[in-house]
Amino acid sequence: MKKILLLLAMVFNTLSLLAQNAALTQTVKGTVMDEQSGNVLAGATVTIDGFGTNAGITDSTGLFKLNSIPIGRQTLRVSLVGYDEVVIRNIEVTSSKEVMLEIKLKERIVKMDEVIVRSGRAKNRALNEVAVVSARQFSVDEAVRYSGTRNDPSRMAQNFAGVSGSNDARNDIIIRGNSPSGVLWRMEGIDIPNPNHYSTLGSTGGPVTILNTNTLKNSDFITSAFPSQYGNAVAGVFDLRMRNGNNEKYEFLGQMGFNGFEFGVEGPLNRDSKSSFLVNYRYSLVAVIQKLGLSVGTGSATPYYQDINFKVNIPTKKAGTFSLFGLGGESHIRFEAVDEDNLYSTPDGSLRERTFRSLTGVAGLTHQYFFNSNTSGRLMLAVSGFDSKYREDFYNSTKPDRTAFYKKNTQVKYSAGYTLNKKFNSKNQLTAGVVADFNKLNLRNDYIPDGDSVLTTFFDSKKNTALVREFANFSHRFSDKLSSNIGIYHQLFTLNSSQSVEPRWNLRYQFRRNQSVSFGAGLHSQTQPLEVYFYETKNGNGQTVLTNKELDFVKSAQGALGYDINFSKHLRLKAELYGQYIYNAAVEKSASSFSMLNAGADFYFPDKTNLVNDGKGYNYGIELTLERFLDKGLYYLITVSIFESKYKGSDNIWRNTVFNSNYVMNFLGGKEFQLNKKSSVGIDTKIAVTGGQRYTAFDLPASAVAGYVVFKENEAYSLQNDIYLRWDVKLSYNRNGKKATQKWYVDLQNATNRDNIYIRTLTPKTGKTGVINQIGFFPNINYVITF
Repeated sequence: MKKILLLLAMVFNTLSLLAQNAALTQTVKGTVMDEQSGNVLAGATVTIDGFGTNAGITDSTGLFKLNSIPIGRQTLRVSLVGYDEVVIRNIEVTSSKEVMLEIKLKERIVKMDEVIVRSGRAKNRALNEVAVVSARQFSVDEAVRYSGTRNDPSRMAQNFAGVSGSNDARNDIIIRGNSPSGVLWRMEGIDIPNPNHYSTLGSTGGPVTILNTNTLKNSDFITSAFPSQYGNAVAGVFDLRMRNGNNEKYEFLGQMGFNGFEFGVEGPLNRDSKSSFLVNYRYSLVAVIQKLGLSVGTGSATPYYQDINFKVNIPTKKAGTFSLFGLGGESHIRFEAVDEDNLYSTPDGSLRERTFRSLTGVAGLTHQYFFNSNTSGRLMLAVSGFDSKYREDFYNSTKPDRTAFYKKNTQVKYSAGYTLNKKFNSKNQLTAGVVADFNKLNLRNDYIPDGDSVLTTFFDSKKNTALVREFANFSHRFSDKLSSNIGIYHQLFTLNSSQSVEPRWNLRYQFRRNQSVSFGAGLHSQTQPLEVYFYETKNGNGQTVLTNKELDFVKSAQGALGYDINFSKHLRLKAELYGQYIYNAAVEKSASSFSMLNAGADFYFPDKTNLVNDGKGYNYGIELTLERFLDKGLYYLITVSIFESKYKGSDNIWRNTVFNSNYVMNFLGGKEFQLNKKSSVGIDTKIAVTGGQRYTAFDLPASAVAGYVVFKENEAYSLQNDIYLRWDVKLSYNRNGKKATQKWYVDLQNATNRDNIYIRTLTPKTGKTGVINQIGFFPNINYVITF
């Protein structure tokens, strides 16, 4: 009996050891499509390097599935006769989630009977094949990996060449010295409102993002001379794509960190039809801790916010593919008048209590249908809403109405569009579409003008207006090395019948296997921030008039020349030279230094009336990017941008724009260390160096007399803060279990606790000036579990 028990114990121990040491594996699956038509490709061969016997062939719907792929970083290859081979390196395979890929192959012009091995679409190139200059992919993997990004796509984009942020408190994207209000946000082909908490109408940034990197897939970021599919923007485009949920098994996610507590779930709606859903919900971490009665050092200024991102994908056999997607967020905060965390100064130095609330949401429905293998149409329907309310109340005031400032803006936008895509052959492709946005606006602003004591209504409007846009783009490939796109874009703003016709053109020539040049040029335009059109003033007869209503679009002629060289499959260098000439900018009718080109990096827009389209501006610069893509656990990214950004107001004097920091440099790098087959540790770091922000000096004598802050407007933005310098260090640990993957990291932001100036303050009564610094040392701790 003892021998039997001993034998059973030995067997059990052996099986336990085998189970512990057994290699963890996962499924890698996806869809292969033609890059130009977007249609699925059958018969493509899919392999994982080192596992040649585990090859897959795409079926009639373009699907492939590779089982029992070991966890870790893997390289996948996709090949098909007549197409360039695509190689995707460093795919992270974990034990808890199946890997789902969407792969596009480019048809070769010169046909041969064998597969020609070429590198696929690299990360330095956009997913949109017609965006060939000033464009690159936004990688979700990099957004999570880079130090200092807080899992925020906007902060991740600030690492790209030519891009910087306005300050640590917000995630505004400043591109090549342009205002962040010139950036277009797009999701699933539909223009969306500002996807940030604590946002305001017309702004594009905020303190905390509503976007969720767990629901996104690789997307495009374009900084200049963008193709004709994009419009109503003069600075750049962030074209986001949401991934589909797993259509075969249910998967779950839990996360806790700076952005809040988060829970996500995805899975099949119907396994036979391959339909799926994906949803992630998040709630403010600080708010939860505060509700538990604990203090996190924010005083009474506790940021409350919550958001949701979702997508439902329903493919059909004959009726095409339907997708329903959306995101929404609610946020609010209160600043006590005597709270040390109240960072906002008032023009007259008075103590005020502040409350702010914002609500943002968008839901869209798309339907893609293929009329034949090379012709497809895509219908887009969407509704979005935005509502923000901000008020200031005098502290300890004896007046019945303590209101010092009140602003409430509401926008509901209905969008409809249709895009037709036709691939004639491997050389020629035509894409054309039309989109209409119908806006319902309810805008109200009450304030006390400087030097006054009476609350005045600045605007109170309930208006409707529409923006109608049409575009067409023709792509021609002269050869496998030379391609060009020519397009036309038109938009009409019904409020004042403003129109703009904008030609676009770009060219890419790969003159050697590892080197290419690209060029792009075009005209771009954008409406003014919507509330600006409805600012009210009194005419000579005492009648209320909208003096800004007839403002035309601000316009920008842009050109960019780029050069790319790949030293190896992991290392590349890119240089780009660009120039922009801006005209029709909104400035004051009377001579002044004011220009709307300097607005957009804050929570409000200047309250200027009697504006005209007489302003001008220009930006030019050079950018360098040296990038080693992740290989053998090591990566680095070095970007250097040197630029000039100038504007001219109605006083006809050229000045620095507020965004003219002159240079931006980023140094990022990281290394993964494999502890064993299941665990790894990593270290990532970032050093950001930027020229100081421009600012205008206080006019101390005039402020003392007036009783409120007065600036030396004739010397606008002539002064510059010291350089911005910040060093972030991130430490991470990943562990794969049999059914769950856990990831921990601590991101030490501003590790040296350097003082970078945020704003300068003045108390008019005393003449006392001061500075408020940006974020100090801030440890961002994050935990993620997927199962």
